[in-house]
Amino acid sequence: MIPVAELDNIARARIEDAKALLTVGRFDGATYLCGYAIEVALKARICKTLSWPEFPSTGGEFQAYRSFQTHDLDVLLRLSGQEGRIKRNHFALWNPVAIWKVESRYNVVGTVQQPEATAMIEAAGELLAVL
Repeated sequence: MIPVAELDNIARARIEDAKALLTVGRFDGATYLCGYAIEVALKARICKTLSWPEFPSTGGEFQAYRSFQTHDLDVLLRLSGQEGRIKRNHFALWNPVAIWKVESRYNVVGTVQQPEATAMIEAAGELLAVL
């Protein structure tokens, strides 16, 4: 199990990693890590909503919680209990982040350009603060 506080730390660290990659022109990796940061932050929010001190991290721990074992940001946002609030009050932040898919790790290098990466990282950083 991963403690909720550690999930929050991981999410913030991945945003910092994304910023570092953006700085050196590694836009594909930057956006991938950015989406991963939001995934982790949403899993932390799910724990808070459900009053769980930890999130399952191994296959065995997930046995009874398969619906939470997803990388789909829209599904995780719904499970977090924050979908209405985020889409109503922070849609401009959610929109550039919601396009992320875990499969983007297989994108051809050069798929993401600097403006797109910058927008996603800025939105994700702000979104972390409101989740």
